[in-house]
Amino acid sequence: MAFFKKKPSCHQYPMDASGGSCKKVALVGNPNVGKSVLFNALTGAYVTVSNYPGTSVEVSRGSANIGGRQCQIIDTPGMYALLPITEEERVAREILLNESPDLVVHVLDARNLERMLAMTLQLIEAGLPVILVVNIMDEAEQMGLSIDLPLLQEKLGIPVIGAAVAKKRGLPELKEAISAFDKGKHAVFGYSRRLETDIEEVTLLLRGNYNLSRKALALLLLQRDEEVAGMVRETEGDGYAEVEARVREKIFARRDSFHLDLSMERKGLVKGLMAEVFTAPPQTRVSFGERLSRWAVRPLTGVPLLLLVLYFGLYRFVGGFGAGTMVDFLEGTLFEAHFNPWITGVVKAIIPWAILQELFVGEYGVITLGLRYAVGIILPIVATFFLFFSVLEDSGYFPRLALLVDRLFKYIGLTGRAVIPMVLGFGCDTMATMVTRTLETVRERIIATLLLALAIPCSAQLGVIMALLSKFPGSLLTWFVCLLFIFLVIGFLAARIMPGEAPMFYMELPPMRLPQLANVFTKTYSRMQWYLLEILPIFILASILLWLGKITSFFEKMIEWMTPVMASLGLPRETAMAFIFGFFRRDYGAAGLYDLQTKGILNARQITVAALTLTLFIPCIAQFLIMKKERGMKVAASIGLFVSFLAFGSGWMLNQFLLMTGIL
Repeated sequence: MAFFKKKPSCHQYPMDASGGSCKKVALVGNPNVGKSVLFNALTGAYVTVSNYPGTSVEVSRGSANIGGRQCQIIDTPGMYALLPITEEERVAREILLNESPDLVVHVLDARNLERMLAMTLQLIEAGLPVILVVNIMDEAEQMGLSIDLPLLQEKLGIPVIGAAVAKKRGLPELKEAISAFDKGKHAVFGYSRRLETDIEEVTLLLRGNYNLSRKALALLLLQRDEEVAGMVRETEGDGYAEVEARVREKIFARRDSFHLDLSMERKGLVKGLMAEVFTAPPQTRVSFGERLSRWAVRPLTGVPLLLLVLYFGLYRFVGGFGAGTMVDFLEGTLFEAHFNPWITGVVKAIIPWAILQELFVGEYGVITLGLRYAVGIILPIVATFFLFFSVLEDSGYFPRLALLVDRLFKYIGLTGRAVIPMVLGFGCDTMATMVTRTLETVRERIIATLLLALAIPCSAQLGVIMALLSKFPGSLLTWFVCLLFIFLVIGFLAARIMPGEAPMFYMELPPMRLPQLANVFTKTYSRMQWYLLEILPIFILASILLWLGKITSFFEKMIEWMTPVMASLGLPRETAMAFIFGFFRRDYGAAGLYDLQTKGILNARQITVAALTLTLFIPCIAQFLIMKKERGMKVAASIGLFVSFLAFGSGWMLNQFLLMTGIL
């Protein structure tokens, strides 16, 4: 079984000061309860992120010194129960099963204590060494909720820590609990006599050694967990036939009610735990953040709120300030007026050969074109977008946006979960294509990858296009309507053509709060660092290839070949060069359109047609390589060809429509 391969316990992590092996701590819990914030608080900068073997799910691992001892901290993907549904939950459980963590820190949301304690019971029932962190206590207290943590600790028989990790509250207590943890006796929770009898009859037949308790394994077998069944089959050998026969007998006897009965009994156990532990005022105080949260998920208020976010965030801040004010200053004033003339003089003084001068400071020079595009045009747009994205992310808005668009996304074969890669695609489609790993099914991942490659412009491309089209009344609206129409139609058709079942959607809502500046700037910086490390080499390489193309007349031939295509779109011959740029990066092509527009070569109709065609155009090299890695060469090539033909076809139809109507 792919999910049950043994892993080294502390691979690539140091030994502690005494020479013993490091302590391995796994952070588990529902999504959006603060696991990653806790992980970052414990590990700092010493973090590695990699795909879990055999999967496309990323797992973060870090090193922390706790109580003078080096610990490996693992931030597991979100999970709701030991019985997995999604790939993320399977990976999280595999870490618990096969990596034998010395400690399992279960992080839950204090505001949803009753719903999340069921998983705590399952972890304890599985015989795992558990510490419970009741996080987001500050929000719970503001709502007037009271939790008796010492009493809860007494009832569970495990350490219970109250925390507000985002504010560093509870961290010293947690570190002390990790350092001093001694696995002793925990509370034992019993089910009804009938269920306990069923469990016992299965457990008595299990004779192998397992990392989970036999009771937990028996329950998973009775819930028809195929992966656990495979592990038990491999461990028990010939004895598995008797186990399988007994499980089948029990499942058949309770075929109509087992899952419901188990769920209801666990709810009863949780209610018993909650008695005298949790108290709420007759009327819970509703904060402004909670009101805003409710407005964000209701269509009547959520759609206007989304439009406000897009207008002030994307249009005014990214498009107006980033692509307008900052680009005008960096590209126009800094590069064109001062830096380029100065560096041109320096290069010509140092290098006597004109052909080599062209490589650095010519029409397609590495410095005058590549560096100017990367730093003068792309950098300010990407920086403002990632800053905007980080503010929304830290505020907790994205999960609410996912709920808001879930119904619409179902028509295009996706769920609300896909809103994260889609929104991130407006920053960088390459990064967003990687994030499609988090989607539940292969069908969903392919549809999302197609739509990202087709109709989601990255922030640099979007910022340049918004700056260009906003100068012509009606152009920006025409471009947006066409793009939205194509996005929905292609998504709708893909959902009907692609085989497979529609995935389920469930998302935990984190608290809605004011973004913390430290978090926002840290996230923005890390994304900018990643983007620049990717973009600068490609821009430099593109400039070198363009220089080679110029001196060999290769691009002249390409321009001649593309001239009839440009003419069919109603575009001048010079526009072909922007599309050649687009082969390297679509934002590189958008910057080429920016140059043409500033020279007055394109009118309103032409810039609108060119912007739509380029937006839909073939994915950039980096995105295509990630598509190949994530989806395979066949899918990546098919998507690349499809979006290219659709781009020129859509551009031709838009040009004909605008010529006939005379709108622009």
